[in-house]
Parts: sequence; structure tokens; C-alpha cells
Amino acid sequence: MTTMIRVARTAAVMVVVTGLPGNASAQPSSPNAGGYLVPPDRIVEILDAPPTPRVLVGPARDVAVFIESRSMPPIAWLARPMHRLAGYRIDPRNSGPWSAPVIAAITIRPLDAAGVAHGNENSGSGTGGGSAAGHGGFRIVAPAGTTLGWPAFSPDGSHVSYAVLRDTGIELWVADLAARQPRPLTSAALNATWGNPCEWLADSSGVLCRFRRSARGVPPDPPRAPDGPNVQQNDGRQSPVRTYQDLLTNAHDEALFRYHFTSQIATVALATGSRTDIGAPGLYLSVDGAPDSRYLLVERVQPPFSRLFPASRFARSVEAWTRDGRMDDGASVVATLAELPLTDQVPIGGVPTGPRGHRWHATAPATVVWTEAQDGGDPNASVPNRDIVYALDAPFDGEPRTLARTEHRFSTIAWTTDGTALITESDRPTRWTRTSIVYPGGGDARRLFDRSSEDVYRDPGRPLRRPGGGIASRVVLQDSSFIYLVGTGASPDGDRPFVDRLDLATLDTVRLFRTEPGTYEAVIAALSDDGRTLLTRRESPTDPPNYYIRDTAAGTLQALTDDTDPAPLLRGIEKRLITYQRADGVGLSATLYLPPGYRDGDRPPMLMWAYPREYVDPAAAGQVRGSPDRFTTLRGASHLLLLAEGYAILDGPAMPIVGAGDTANDTYVEQLVASAEAAIDAVVELGVADPDRIAIGGHSYGAFMTANLLAHSDLFRAGIARSGAYNRTLTPFGFQNERRTFWEARDIYAGMSPFFHAEKVNEPILLTHGEIDNNSGTFPMQSERFYHALKGHGATVRYVTLPYESHGYAARESVLHVVAEMLNWCNEHLAPR
Repeated sequence: MTTMIRVARTAAVMVVVTGLPGNASAQPSSPNAGGYLVPPDRIVEILDAPPTPRVLVGPARDVAVFIESRSMPPIAWLARPMHRLAGYRIDPRNSGPWSAPVIAAITIRPLDAAGVAHGNENSGSGTGGGSAAGHGGFRIVAPAGTTLGWPAFSPDGSHVSYAVLRDTGIELWVADLAARQPRPLTSAALNATWGNPCEWLADSSGVLCRFRRSARGVPPDPPRAPDGPNVQQNDGRQSPVRTYQDLLTNAHDEALFRYHFTSQIATVALATGSRTDIGAPGLYLSVDGAPDSRYLLVERVQPPFSRLFPASRFARSVEAWTRDGRMDDGASVVATLAELPLTDQVPIGGVPTGPRGHRWHATAPATVVWTEAQDGGDPNASVPNRDIVYALDAPFDGEPRTLARTEHRFSTIAWTTDGTALITESDRPTRWTRTSIVYPGGGDARRLFDRSSEDVYRDPGRPLRRPGGGIASRVVLQDSSFIYLVGTGASPDGDRPFVDRLDLATLDTVRLFRTEPGTYEAVIAALSDDGRTLLTRRESPTDPPNYYIRDTAAGTLQALTDDTDPAPLLRGIEKRLITYQRADGVGLSATLYLPPGYRDGDRPPMLMWAYPREYVDPAAAGQVRGSPDRFTTLRGASHLLLLAEGYAILDGPAMPIVGAGDTANDTYVEQLVASAEAAIDAVVELGVADPDRIAIGGHSYGAFMTANLLAHSDLFRAGIARSGAYNRTLTPFGFQNERRTFWEARDIYAGMSPFFHAEKVNEPILLTHGEIDNNSGTFPMQSERFYHALKGHGATVRYVTLPYESHGYAARESVLHVVAEMLNWCNEHLAPR
């Protein structure tokens, strides 16, 4: 087949000659053959390089926090104690999340000329304290044996808070930006089992936190013998259940859940550190302070507890509390806004009935906003309005008023500074999205955007929010009648991020900035009200990501950071954006990486790495996503690391599964094979690949894709499938965008399941899986059973499970091992015949 190919080249500026593929194999880290493998040193050095810091801008836009994360934690960090309860994973020793933040340090720096010029000087370290860094900046380093978490500015910008996570407890610290000195604000008694335990009060007078219940005693011991069988039953109602994991399984789990997740709500004064308890201890799923700092919005989990659903779907009450004026029963409940049952009867693709999604109106003193379905939560019901958005003002004893009625399912609401609401709704069957404006005075909603959510070329961007901390950061930045939209700027030539100024009165837009060709510059925040001074993260194929202050009016660019290239070896890579067509006319695209030292005419072995996606519109499926102008930064067990050993990589070749409504998967296998065949034809016609030396790989749904391609085609020499699901009868109530159940589409489920076609897999396949994968559907059993099926039919297969790893791989030992496994697998099976 002749394939029309369009290529956008990014030329390498340096050439590094490496050995041919197969010359450098990974070695075990110990003589024990069962030990962890380690890839070649050049790959290890790339992975050990520190990642680019994240940045958080203060509310006055005059200071920023640069957040430095650890590259990879050791396996011992993942091996610490863990409880799996009601959909959560917690560290029982410190009452924190098991997948806790891994922040190593934060650097606080001014965003003025002096700070820019001198911000990299004297960046000292300490054990929970700070030291001067440049003119007005300072750096805070996690004490030995700890990690930092959840940094946040106070709403007035005077302080930065952050948690210190120790083995035995979590405490909150605050740093006074004027004094440049951190201090502890709480004891190590915070309860972070539900997530971030603290938030700033809107008046910056202190913080609102969840603490461990005092005098809670020791955790309940498991019974020596069971009290009886574990029984579940249903009363005849339809209750479709997704494949949740880490659920409660018995009475002892329920006792542990109560013990660890019960918390005490309290405020802590910034000036004195004094703590004031509010209400009684309880199972508080969420606690959120109002903009006026007087009221709290509290969601309280209620028993009985389900053994089929996570805590986020347990029965619960939604309550408005006051910080003062205790009620007679010792609580502070002003009003119960909703009593919600267990959400066990939600239609597939639908929403619960009754009130849902309670939140504060971001620019009113104390107004609760929520949504209620008008279609019984059923997406298949035909109604004029799927949802109504309501609001109720303090003291919450009146009738709610209607903010908006939506034709489609309500998605999000954003508030501008003057109280204008931007309400977004979406229709899943047609992949349509709409945003409307509701002005502060009320009246009919005004249409702002109305488009296909699949059409990335027409994506207008998202409203830019005010920087800072607390509820103020939920407000859209507004200057007079103007707001600002930031987007990825997808185009046939790749992504070019932009900022537009939108006039809410006229709906006219003016483009303030668009990334210039050859670079990729994402907007982080607007540093001026007129949107012309921007904080950006800029990179190019040869320049690593760094932060800049861009003055769009003056045309100047001022560097804030000066991070150097962590992997000079990779600058020898040639990167191309290629476009081509599938046999049925659907346009496709991919990013082609050629290894250091590549010469025209070479056809190195290639690894193709992909992930299928469903579409309604074939034209949208062919749109280009991604950019050839980004710096190649490799984190985790990236397949791109094989570039360092001479492999070519075809990254993200489009694998669209196209069909109207819910019919896309009716021809899943045929479309998948056609997309893969078109990708191979494209790289072969370009002269960069040998069709007999191409492997296919993917993670999660990409692993599912890999197994199917090996079962239903002979296009590839080998495959790599990581953390996949291979038997769709184990996800019978839908998966990905498939909303039909197994019983409604038996043939589709069977045809898509590579487990049902294991006897057809006649190419070598490497299976890897985390032993405690908690992703919905990808039980570790999926890989185990698929391995047994392949082994039983005589396939060439290697099956690797990773202790203490979940759906993605985090520990340094695990990441290095997986990369080594992929390299060895390709070295073995893509060698010349």
C-alpha cells in the first residue's frame, strides 16, 4: 500500500555515536538471578537526574514557590506498612496516604528583577528550616527521613504552608515570607488518610485541619477466629458495579476504617498556633471553608459501609457548619443540605440521583452550589434538561434558587472575580461540549463555546485562574470585563500554546501570545492584570525546560531558572512529527524518534509504543496531538530510554477506534490492525525501519492493544505489555469508553479479549505488572491468567511482577528493572535474523 507521509523535522544539533542495539545488555544488581536488573549506566544517569521543579505563584504574583521532587524513591519506601481500606491506601503509622508526596525541597523566590538576577545564589538546606537564597528568597529542605507535602500560599500571600511527613506522624509548618523563617504550626497529629489534611482560612488568620482523634488507643486487632461468614445480598435492584479495588472485606476492615479515618476538625491560629476543635470526631470525607471564613462545608460518611464500593460512594450527609455558636449536641451543624444514600444504583455512564457536587460559590461570602439530575441520572433518558444547578445562601434556611438548566450533563462551573459563572456541560454519546455565561444579575445563559470535544484544533482553551492559595485560587482572573484563556494550541504542525484575552461583554477575543515555531512555551500564570506579563515554562528540542517572565508588550524574555540538560546524550536524537493515512482514509500521526548517531539510510530496530482512543468523528481522530518542538525529558520506566541504546521509537502512533455513539468497539480489532499496518507502512516508506525488526508495546489499555495486535496480526516481531487487562469478562460493566455491559455485547467483549485468543499469539511477549495494582480493571490476576493461557499454548512469554508497585512503577529499583527487561527483550528478539 502506498502511504502519503508528511514529515516535520527537528534536526539534532549534536551527534553522539552509540553502540549498535544488543551490544549493551542489562545486568542483575547482584549474583542472585532473581535480583533487580540494572540497565546500562547511561540510562541510569538519565533516570537519576532531578526532574524539573513545579511552580506555585503567590496571590500577589510577586513571589513563587519552586517545588523539587525526588527522582525515584527507593523500594524500601514502598515497602513500608500499608492498609487498603474502602478504596484508599494509607500508611497506618503516620495517618497519611501510602502514595504520599515525595517533595524533597521547596525554594521560595521573588518574581522581581533582583530575584530573577540572583535567585540561584546561596540556596542552602536545613532540617525543616530555611536559609537565604538570593535577594529575598530561601530554600526549605525536607529533614532526613521525611518528605514534604501540599505546599500552599496563604490567601494574603504572607506565608507558605507545607506538611512534613514523618514515619510516625504528619505536622504542618508555615514559613513567614517577610522573616524568611519556617516554624511548626501543629504537632505531628494531622490525619491525612482522606488526603491533604489542611487548608488556609480565607482571611489568612489560620488553617482548617483534620486531626487524629485524641486518645484513640491502639488499632483493633484482627480476631483470632471469625465471628461468622461474610454475607452480602441484594434486594432485587439493579446495581452495576465497576471493578473497584482495595475495598472493605470484613468486620475487621470496617473497624480499621473507623479507627484510621475518624478525624477531629479544628482551626489553628497562625499567630499563636492555638487549636480550636469544631464539632465531634467523625468520618469526614471532605471539609471546606467558606470565602467568609465563618462557615464550613462538611461531607460526613455514614454507616453501614459497602464492600462493593469505595468510601467516595458510601452514604453520607452534606452539612453546613459554623466555626462558632456550638449547638446543644456539641456539634456546629447549621443545616443538613443533603442526606445521600449509597450510590450503588448509578446507570452506566450516568450520575447519582439527588443533590451532588456541593461546593462553595467562590466569590460569594457563603453560598453553596450543587447540581441535581433531571433524568434519573440515566444518560439514555430523553429529557429537555439533564441537570439543574442550584445555589443557597447562608444561613441555609431558605429555598434554593436556580442558577442554570443544562441540556447536557453538567461538567464544571468557574467563577470570575465579579461573580460571572462559566458553566460547562457535555454530551458523551456525541462528544459535544458547551460553555455558557451566567452574569451576576441572573437572566438567561449566554452561549460562549459550543463544539466537539474531540476537535482539538478548535479548543478555545481554559480560563486562567488567579494564582495563590485557598479558595481565591478557584476564581478566574478578571480585569474589567476581560478574562484570559490558555490552551495547548493544537494544529496540523503540532501544539503551540497560547493566551487569548476574552471580553465577556462582547465575546471578542484578542491573541496576546502564541508559542513561536521551534519552541514550546506553556503559560503558567499571568503576572499582570492586563495579561501581558506572563510566567511561562519554555523549552525546545535542544533547550531543557526553564521558567521565564515574558513581557508580551515589550517583547522581552527574562529567565527565572537555569536548569541544564540532564541527559546530553539524548541531544543527538532526531525527532520528527509524521502524518499518514489509514486504509479507510482516517488521518493518523505519530512522533518518530531516531537514535543518537543515526545516519540517513539506517534502519535500526524500532519499538512502537501506543494507546488506543475512541472517537465519534473520524476527522477529529486524524488531528495531530503533541509537539515536535518539546525537549525530550524521560522520567520513570519510559520506552524512550531505549533510544540511548540505538533503538528507533515510534511514539504515540494514533490508534483511533471510530464509531458513532457506543458502536466504536464493534470493529475494534479491524481498526486496530489497520492503524498499526499504516504506521508500519509509513516508517518503512520513510526508510527508517525494517518491517521485520519492529516491536509493539504499551501500558494499561496500550498493553491490551499490544496483546490484541499479536493475536490478530503478524505485523510485529515481539511485544511488551505492561499492567494490562486481557479478559474483558472480568470488567463486565464496561471499560474505557465502552458503556455496554458484557451481557449486552457478549461477542464484542469476547472478540476484544486477547485471553480468548491466546492460542493465536505466536510472537514473543513480555508481560509486567505491579503486584498491588489498584487501577480499575487491571487486577494483577489479569496478567497472571493471561500468562498461564499463553504458557499452556506454548507461546514465548516472560512474566515479571513487581513487589509493592501499583499501576505505574515508582521505586528506583522497579523502574530500572523494567527498563532493563524491555531492553533485554528487544535485544533478544529484534536482532537481525
